[in-house]
Amino acid sequence: MPSPTPVPPRERADTPWRSEGAPPTPPPRRKMPGGWRGLVLAALIVFLLANVALSFFNRGDEPTVSYTEFSKQVADGNVSKIYSKGDAIQGELKNKQPLPDGGKGDYTKFVTQRPAFADDDLWANLSKHHVVVTASPVVVQRSFLANLLISLAPMLLLVLLWVFIARRMGSAMGGVGGLGRKQPPKPVELEGGRRTTFADVAGIDEVKGELNDVVDFLKNPEQYRALGARMPGGVLLAGPPGTGKTLLARAVAGEAGVPFFSASASEFIEMIVGVGASRVRELFSEARKVAPSIVFIDEIDTIGRARGGGAAMGGHDEREQTLNQILTEMDGFSGSEGVVVLAATNRPDVLDPALTRPGRFDRTVSVAPPDRAGREAILRIHTRDIPLAADVDLDQVARITPGMTGADLANLANEAALLAVKRRQGQVTQADFMDALEKVQLGAARSLVMPEEERRRTAYHESGHALLGMLQPGADPVRKITIVPRGRALGVTLSTPDADRYSYTEDYLRGRIIGALGGMAAEHVVFEVITTGAENDLEQVTNLARGMVGRWGMSERVGRLTPIPADAQSPYGLLAAPATLDVVDHEMRRIVDECYEEACRLLREHRPKLDALTEALLANETLDEPAAYEAAGIPRPPKDAK
Repeated sequence: MPSPTPVPPRERADTPWRSEGAPPTPPPRRKMPGGWRGLVLAALIVFLLANVALSFFNRGDEPTVSYTEFSKQVADGNVSKIYSKGDAIQGELKNKQPLPDGGKGDYTKFVTQRPAFADDDLWANLSKHHVVVTASPVVVQRSFLANLLISLAPMLLLVLLWVFIARRMGSAMGGVGGLGRKQPPKPVELEGGRRTTFADVAGIDEVKGELNDVVDFLKNPEQYRALGARMPGGVLLAGPPGTGKTLLARAVAGEAGVPFFSASASEFIEMIVGVGASRVRELFSEARKVAPSIVFIDEIDTIGRARGGGAAMGGHDEREQTLNQILTEMDGFSGSEGVVVLAATNRPDVLDPALTRPGRFDRTVSVAPPDRAGREAILRIHTRDIPLAADVDLDQVARITPGMTGADLANLANEAALLAVKRRQGQVTQADFMDALEKVQLGAARSLVMPEEERRRTAYHESGHALLGMLQPGADPVRKITIVPRGRALGVTLSTPDADRYSYTEDYLRGRIIGALGGMAAEHVVFEVITTGAENDLEQVTNLARGMVGRWGMSERVGRLTPIPADAQSPYGLLAAPATLDVVDHEMRRIVDECYEEACRLLREHRPKLDALTEALLANETLDEPAAYEAAGIPRPPKDAK
């Protein structure tokens, strides 16, 4: 069943596990992206580029003019002041002049060089034209610090840009090349600090009893070591989807008060070979650091399938390497490490034998759908925060929901609450639960207008199903009949048992086939036609007949064999000879034909009851259990004792 507490999210995409209750880990030492060699190489490249750029930064705006041009400007009285140091002269003009030698633009400040052989009596000319000879430079040069900063600025800018790009690439690819070691995950705190415990798990008490050994070992490991006992290295939780395998694993960790690391097996697989194995090593390394702890791998059949058939089916080296790493890590565990591995799967039969051998996953716990008492307990957990009206009977809801898992019941309670909100009620009533159950089992009602002839034929079809279900001894009671289109069906007949069933007799299965063929038989008896409305019925009939003949030994000709395995994708498996499969096909046809003849015979014999039930269904569109039995004139079967 879904957890009542939120599942912690992953800290980063490259750590495919989530952690609960793990102590804070010290922050890792930051490393230079790309290493020091990469930084030095980048610095050299930037230095060369900076030297080219420095020529532009260090070049002033003051042009160098010829001494002849300078003498001409002095003679014209256009020089305002000069500064001389040795033979170098800096000066400033009174009026702008165009640059000599065809240069573009004008200039006022200039630099020139007086030749050593010049004897033009420069001082006399300057004094004559009142040129000021200053003691400070006319052209102010930048300081050494300013030049240094200007020269280093492009280098620092490019180095910062390089570090930024390297970090972005490292986070996106999980290190250089995507194969580097990842940082350890940070512990994730749950909302309110509350962890899942066995109090949040219901309906599977026998499974909790088996897992109590794990909890006790994690709490008191010294007692086990004193007697030389070793806890199973791994516990495999096997069962249908929605039965609460993941919740159980979290409850074990919460009950024992140890850190919990959870991951889905598919999240280890990457395109690059070796990444999955690296992530497995890091996950187990983190678990060992905070031992005692629990490592939980969900859907382990994704990477734990039996090896050897990969060449014919398109094998995946990354999957096999990841599996090999898991096998290695689990083989290295010992009781003193205090780390327990839990895993969940829907297909324990396809796992590699090396994974399920003693010493690794040497204990398999079957998690089955809950019984009636378990369903009631689950409903009480999922309705703790839902205000219930006084007429709500959770025991009745549990009785009419056989086969539902914890996830199904959680969804049922949520759908009932949603209906109550839509109806603007302050509490959830029993009617909300019944309507929600109809929506979950039958589908949402559709507003479809059918022609009167098709509507009448649909009513006979559903009445045929219901009447044969009422007439068959030991059949499941008819709960509801409707000709309101729901989902893909034009009408629905709902039959559920009063008590849970765990094995089925041949007579019961034949009655199921007769009831499933009742719709087609009714159309044949009344209208002498066959329509497409029996498609889903025929699928059920085919599956039942195939199981009776090919799996359950209910045919004398086939014998006590299983020529068709339970997981076969087609009726023609590879476990039997072609002649045996022909016999299976013949026996399936024989059983279905006999059941169809029986269905037609019963409907002809009870034609008045069929007509009466059809007329009541046409008038009301939907009949519940009491109204249906009353319309057919058949007494309701007694309910099984609790």
